[in-house]
Amino acid sequence: MAQSLRPKKKRGLLARLAAVFVAAACVLVAGLWYLARPAAPDAFYANRRDPIPPPGTLMASEPFTRDVPAGAQAWRVLYATTRDDDTPAVASGVVVASTGSSAASRPLVAWAHGTTGMDPGCAPSVLKHPFDNVPALKALLRQGWVYVATDYVGLGTSGDHAYLIGEDAARAVLDSARAARQLPGLHADGKVTVWGHSQGGNSALWAGMRAGGYAPDISVAGVAAFAPATDLRALFEAVQGTMFGKIVSAYLAEAYAKAYPDVRLSDYLGPTSMILARDIAGRCVGGRATLFSIVETMLLPGGIFKRDPASGPLGARLDENMPSAPIDVPVLIAQGVEDDLVPARVQQAYVAQRCSAGQKIDYRQFDGRGHLSLVADGSPLEAGLIAWTEDRFNGAPATPNCAQ
Repeated sequence: MAQSLRPKKKRGLLARLAAVFVAAACVLVAGLWYLARPAAPDAFYANRRDPIPPPGTLMASEPFTRDVPAGAQAWRVLYATTRDDDTPAVASGVVVASTGSSAASRPLVAWAHGTTGMDPGCAPSVLKHPFDNVPALKALLRQGWVYVATDYVGLGTSGDHAYLIGEDAARAVLDSARAARQLPGLHADGKVTVWGHSQGGNSALWAGMRAGGYAPDISVAGVAAFAPATDLRALFEAVQGTMFGKIVSAYLAEAYAKAYPDVRLSDYLGPTSMILARDIAGRCVGGRATLFSIVETMLLPGGIFKRDPASGPLGARLDENMPSAPIDVPVLIAQGVEDDLVPARVQQAYVAQRCSAGQKIDYRQFDGRGHLSLVADGSPLEAGLIAWTEDRFNGAPATPNCAQ
């Protein structure tokens, strides 16, 4: 009798050990999931006043040292801006300039960053490496130009981040240039060029479209967009099944559902994809935290959408945020041929469409370059970008190549 009970005891012990192991694994995963959430921005980002002052007003600044290139000084800033419905808002950003003062008016490069996330803790000025994927930063500083990088509203500061909503981003970019001019001793009151990558490429093109009407006090000399998110309808159709395409689709779905009453998540996402997409949208891009998002994308083999994102209200809103109005200053668009997030064929079609509408564009393709390697240190983009920007500041004639 005693011997017959031993196998049962062993099975019971194994079952308890398995339960303990599963419980420990769940605790570990939950702990890692929690640690992968974005860090909360510190008190600087809440340093606002009511009523919010006019757009472009510098509201606060303090020295900033994280990852700042040698021979440069930097500040993080808070400034007033407006949302796309004219609601006053506060945005944060970073200003960088070479050390030493200058009595001359210094040109300014307004940078619009690519996708970093949707949470306030995903602002570049909050992240460990705030200058990731900024091309030619050291070179532009050597030129004596001033760099200002908006975080956009809702990254760093409070409020929903209007991901790939062009009007909202354009205002944040243009107002960052206004605010940078108010930092004492910089003399950042010369001409402005706008640079942007990916999401920020869309923002840069929108800033070029809106500069004359929204910020006529700023002399925008040119717009340079690198792998910009342009034809959003075609873009999200093309990449919705890829790993990073699923991540940015989650951001887009969350942002558009919050911004537009006619875009309902339940119309485009199923119950499982809605849960996973919302979780992905609460996490930043980059670093180990992205591993959780990657795992979740594997649970959605066909993408997050149950309905074609180019259809219905969402498709109409994608078209609405395509940068398709005239830009009255020289435009440079750079594209990596091997880009798997913004495919070259989508970019080529957009450029052809805009050229046929009369927009003059200097379009440059780079063989062997992908979405991030296009803007990496040492990219062949850099030298030409600096030369192109210098020409804009010097008033040289543009060199569009639409006819090629």
